[in-house]
Amino acid sequence: MPRPQRRPSRGELIATRALDRFVGRREQVAMFARNLAKDPLSPTDPAAYLFHVRGVGGVGKSTLLRQWREAARQAGAVTAVVDENDVHGVLSAMVALSRQLAAQTRPLKSFDRAVEQCRREREAAARPTDLDGAADDGPSVTSRAISRAVVGGTTALLPGGGAIATMVDPDAVAEGMDHAFDRVRNRRARGRGTERDTVSREFVATLDELCAEHPWVVLFLDTWEQTGRHLDAWLRAMLCDGFGPLPVNVMIVLAGRDDLTREWGGLMAAQGRDVPLEAFTEQETRELLARRGVTEPGTVEAVARLSMGLPLLADILALARPESAAAVDADGDSVDTAVERFVRWIADPLRREVVLTCALAPRLNADVFAAVVPEEGRGLWEWLCGQPFVSGSGDFKRYHAVVRAGMVRRERARSPRGWTAVHLRLADAHAAWAADIERNLPDDGHRQDARWRCHRLDEMYHRLCAHPGGALAEALTEAVDAGEDGPETLREWSDAFTQAALDTHDETLGVWAGRLREATATGEDPVSAVLGVLLTHRTLTPAAQVRAHLVRGGHLELA
Repeated sequence: MPRPQRRPSRGELIATRALDRFVGRREQVAMFARNLAKDPLSPTDPAAYLFHVRGVGGVGKSTLLRQWREAARQAGAVTAVVDENDVHGVLSAMVALSRQLAAQTRPLKSFDRAVEQCRREREAAARPTDLDGAADDGPSVTSRAISRAVVGGTTALLPGGGAIATMVDPDAVAEGMDHAFDRVRNRRARGRGTERDTVSREFVATLDELCAEHPWVVLFLDTWEQTGRHLDAWLRAMLCDGFGPLPVNVMIVLAGRDDLTREWGGLMAAQGRDVPLEAFTEQETRELLARRGVTEPGTVEAVARLSMGLPLLADILALARPESAAAVDADGDSVDTAVERFVRWIADPLRREVVLTCALAPRLNADVFAAVVPEEGRGLWEWLCGQPFVSGSGDFKRYHAVVRAGMVRRERARSPRGWTAVHLRLADAHAAWAADIERNLPDDGHRQDARWRCHRLDEMYHRLCAHPGGALAEALTEAVDAGEDGPETLREWSDAFTQAALDTHDETLGVWAGRLREATATGEDPVSAVLGVLLTHRTLTPAAQVRAHLVRGGHLELA
């Protein structure tokens, strides 16, 4: 008896409909399809193995990648795509890519075992150990002595230091120092990057197995201006066989706003392809609008002018099918005007509220959606995912950055109290989810759990947005914790903090974001640089200062 044909999922239907709406970029789609048909070992016309799609926000990079991914599938390739929502470091990127590859092929058991071993080693390294023969019920003698010296010195060094010293328990500081000592010592024992390199070698070995079974394995790395900060050096090393021989039928596609750095020059020259995307021509814009049912000549001309040829803005303006040029024309910033017009044209007040409220979350899934929208709007998740400005292939969906920025500005100005209430509701939700994960993990193992860190950072972001001044001290202290966990975790913290500064437009947060940006731009170890800034500006509690000195000292010693 024949097996019943599998019914497509809702997500697959949404993706298919998005492809059906695809307009323009015929030359780029045809070029990629031709490349898939080439032999990578041809002596005369080999296939390109590296593509870099670049262009301004809203020009259609992610949309083109979705079309290319479908072309690769039709050519028999297995594919995977990640963006900034999936990538918090090299390990998270490899896990997200392998999960998608396994879904199309078979369980990748060897790679999964390597990842699990890496996680077990990290969890074991994070567990506190005795220092100087300290008893289980108290801090070590060394830490007690140093903490009393530091806390006692507060009296002499700082105005009002006596009051501070009386409020700080030296034993509590000492326990924190023991923890920091353990982290630094365990990092020395492990060595830098050893675990990551082991998993990377297993990742390349897995790609080799898949390449023996399929004509191509195509990896799409979107929003490279964000993901590249984590993956740039690692990916270049992988392409140069740094983790073992990379099969010739692995194809890499990068998409971002900026040019690649000069370090990519040799790799691009060796059969790479630069694909700059320009704004739509007038004819392409007209074709897109016609597909959306907008054909009145004056309206088409007004939308084309306001959208500046950016497919995303044209799509948003066309969603409500304006009937006249007067309904489109407006002065002011084009992005904000397009967003304002789109919001105004959503006739259903509930859908309008859902769109605007969800814009305040940097990343969305069904749980976040249910936590923030009114109860009567919880059936609109699939509708929201079908909007042209919502995308995401991993665990989270996201608004396009250009659209989200316009909606965030609108909501911050429209209802300051509503802004605060939504952010607090989201912060409390993420705090509860993080606590639930923490309860089900070994002692101190939660800091190595990607899900826990994600919720913790989202909680910090939303509390900073709700009350920038009130949440700043705790957020900066969190940087010390992130520094203990290593550069990748600290970069995640910095990204969340910088996003809060941008979204709130708060002057103090902006100053701190600038300090962090300048510190990490020097090329110094990011942990040493960021903690150095925090210590220089004397923003931390005495206990956090001790930990920051110890963590920074450990990184300077390892540098």
